[in-house]
Amino acid sequence: MLKFFYSLSCLFVFITTSAQVRLPHLVSDSMILQRDAKTKIWGWAPGGEKVTVHFHNKIYSTITKKDGKWIITLSPEKAGGPYNMEIDAGNQVIIKNILIGDVWVCSGQSNMELMMERVKYKYADEIAKANNAEIRQFTVPDKYDFRNKHDDVDNGNWISVSPKNILSFSAVAYFFAKEIYAKYKIPVGLINSALGGSPAEAWLSEEALKSFPDYYDEMQKLKDTALINAIENKDKTVADEWYNQLNEKDEGIKYHWKNEFCNDDDWKQMEVPGYWAGADNHILNGAVWFRKTIEVPASMVSKTSKLELGRIIDADSVFINGQYVGNTTYQYPPRRYILPPNVLKEGKNTIAIRVISNSGKGGFVLDKPYQLTTATDTIELKGNWKYKVGAVMPALPAATFVRWKPGGLYNAMIAPLLNYSIKGVIWYQGEANTNKATEYQKLFPALIKDWRQQWKQGDFPFLYVQLPNFMETKSQPSESEWAQLRESQLKTLSIPNTGMAITIDLGEWNDIHPSNKEDVGKRLALVAESVAYKEKNIVYSGPLYQSMKIENNRIILSFTNVGSGLTAKGNTELKYFSIAGTDKKFVRAKAIIQNNKVIVWNDAVKDPVVVRYAWADNPEGANLYNKEGLPASPFTTDSP
Repeated sequence: MLKFFYSLSCLFVFITTSAQVRLPHLVSDSMILQRDAKTKIWGWAPGGEKVTVHFHNKIYSTITKKDGKWIITLSPEKAGGPYNMEIDAGNQVIIKNILIGDVWVCSGQSNMELMMERVKYKYADEIAKANNAEIRQFTVPDKYDFRNKHDDVDNGNWISVSPKNILSFSAVAYFFAKEIYAKYKIPVGLINSALGGSPAEAWLSEEALKSFPDYYDEMQKLKDTALINAIENKDKTVADEWYNQLNEKDEGIKYHWKNEFCNDDDWKQMEVPGYWAGADNHILNGAVWFRKTIEVPASMVSKTSKLELGRIIDADSVFINGQYVGNTTYQYPPRRYILPPNVLKEGKNTIAIRVISNSGKGGFVLDKPYQLTTATDTIELKGNWKYKVGAVMPALPAATFVRWKPGGLYNAMIAPLLNYSIKGVIWYQGEANTNKATEYQKLFPALIKDWRQQWKQGDFPFLYVQLPNFMETKSQPSESEWAQLRESQLKTLSIPNTGMAITIDLGEWNDIHPSNKEDVGKRLALVAESVAYKEKNIVYSGPLYQSMKIENNRIILSFTNVGSGLTAKGNTELKYFSIAGTDKKFVRAKAIIQNNKVIVWNDAVKDPVVVRYAWADNPEGANLYNKEGLPASPFTTDSP
């Protein structure tokens, strides 16, 4: 009999536990709900069970479907809070500290994903003073799935701005939210769903991909889990074997070139920063060791110091006096290593760096800081370094990166958000699509249309960042995939309720992740004031090409968004205009501003038909602005 009651009690516990209501991770403590809109609360419970929601003096209820899903729509609410929400079914769940405000989905690739942690040295004061409980972020975990649309994310929670939490915020999204909050004094919620390196097609739904048959077919193939496992296992095996062989061959490891007293008398010398391709431009992949001996004054000893080594292609491990101080495994992050007080000694100190080049030209990126600093002293590290090749390897074969394939990110990182009411989207992406820049003119609008249809919220604001300047400058006009991608982004403004932040002056030639994220966020917020918040009589964009007229050998250009007038920044002559006749052979052109129009010509082109402006990977110095200080978008007058 005792055994019977024990079994019965266990059964009761099981039934009670299994009957509990479950909520998605988004619907949790400290969430921000969209103001002035019908918002949804949803989750799971046993089929046929009554679920009741108590919120802000109102009661809502529903009965779960057979599959256990339930959804309740709340009445629109004004901005405010904090509030609690009570949800009753087989159990009771209380969600605390809810605010009502504006919710923005922040998506794209690495320049949206990039956190304040990455730019903490640039924005040290901002981080130290950060404290706003009404700006909050939910970070969607990185994941992909080609087979199924997810109805929840694996984990995540809402966090508010504080000196500790802000390091996890998307830098662009944070500065955007800060501006919106300062202007409207309403809570701002950020749903950060971005992944570095991701192309636009990875964010389209399967339905939308049908308009792009190659991408759709690729997604169908990747529904085969065995195929994905085979691809990823092969990539891992290839990479493991490459690095194992490298480590076995590397004489620098074998003979301890990291050590302070290693004999480097016969080592060659190289100027740092720089690249180690030879005179014949031969590419050398493998491991190359660098050493430099410096004199450290007593004033720098027993203090925390910072070692900055710019950027290194591709990976590095760093030692000082034989002591390991840090490493970075890929080329993009800035090399900043914090050294504890016991590392440096007075007098001679030796820095040793093992650099691994996987493919392409390895070395130290130019125009970056290379120095050792304390609060009071700086030792410059640019100049001659000794170097020696530790091992030569063939280039590491490129990985497949399955996570970037079509549809996978939509299913796992966007589909779980679709019940959550939002104000709109901010988007920073395109670098991964520059190899098919013309296609982006169809792909990107398809994404915007797709998301709006999937969210079922009408044409919500979709604001995006035009790609900034990047890579080396060129003295003469040439074709540019980056310029073509920017043109595709410019054309996307024809879609209603979209807006573009022009950032052609905010990039860095040697860094695909420029550090100035504050001005990007501010320009997005300015666009939002017009597009999303319907502010009138504000200048929210730089000049946009509108039309052209040919008069003799000159082309006269008209623009929108001229504000209080066009200007050449720096009060110099206009730069980066080019002109061509029917042969489409572009040459540099003269350009002047006259009556808020731009007149362009080159005396050698008698019958001009087309003008381009800032048409380059990095049109450094392009200086057409409006007097409000916003740059003109690059353009070509012959774009279809």
